[in-house]
Amino acid sequence: MADTAPLWAVVLMPFALVVAAAAAAAFDAVLTGASQQGRVGALGRISSPLREALRLLGQQRRRTKASDVALGRLGIALMPVAAVLAAAVLPWGFRSVTDPVVGIVWFNAMEAVAWAAVWLAGWGPNSALSLIGGYRFLAQGLAYELPHMFALTTAALGAESLRVGEVVAAQQGLWFVVWMPAAFAVYLLSAMAMAFWGPFGHPLARDAAGGAVVEYSGVDRLLLLGGRWLLFVTTAAFSVPLFLGGGHGPLLPPWAWTLLKTLAVLALLIAGRRLLPVLRMERYMEVAWMVLVPLTLLQALFVAVVVLNR
Repeated sequence: MADTAPLWAVVLMPFALVVAAAAAAAFDAVLTGASQQGRVGALGRISSPLREALRLLGQQRRRTKASDVALGRLGIALMPVAAVLAAAVLPWGFRSVTDPVVGIVWFNAMEAVAWAAVWLAGWGPNSALSLIGGYRFLAQGLAYELPHMFALTTAALGAESLRVGEVVAAQQGLWFVVWMPAAFAVYLLSAMAMAFWGPFGHPLARDAAGGAVVEYSGVDRLLLLGGRWLLFVTTAAFSVPLFLGGGHGPLLPPWAWTLLKTLAVLALLIAGRRLLPVLRMERYMEVAWMVLVPLTLLQALFVAVVVLNR
């Protein structure tokens, strides 16, 4: 069971998430700049997320005709809030802000809040393109949520517990990724889809002029896109206690192992998005329903048989 973090760690946790999201955005900017022709140096590419954030902070908010401002801003605010609340059960080493009995369920529930947030943000401006982006995220969510949930359930099944700390403790001898590779791979794919990232960026696609965020500017756009990065970092980091042994590892302290594993997963997802093909929405949903769902069910069945025969 994970220990509860001290008060100072609780206060610093949101700031740590923001720093991690900024670092991930900077790494993505470096890789993007390296693959394009241009005279901007490495330092300029690293600082580009910060410069974009400062630009948005100084930009005037834009409103569309007959927009539901309260609804849109509720969706915008829910994105970073959901990411931070999901990170509350994320253990660094063997300590987390809280370790409830149903920690995995809590994490998945906060992901569902983020799911609702994108739809609300797309609905609020009363704009066709923004609404298309919101509904695309709903369609994408319906396709990835079941395999994502089955991947989470498989890890909980292997530990025979929904408490995140006990899932980490169950991997002291053998990490779950060794005998749950399909669940791990599906979880990483669904983590990218959850943050509408890379090949799963249909809610923000260019054919809809930016989709769910097209009508937002200034602080509103910064919060929505920043919340997306926070959610991306949180979902990537949660793969460490679920499948990669959490803080277990030789020589280094537990928090260091958690940090290194998290950085490795983030680097894999950020670099790997350039290797995955972008599928049309209907093809992606076909793959999710016809391939990923049966695959995760078979993985869960295998784990259940192993657990019953211990």
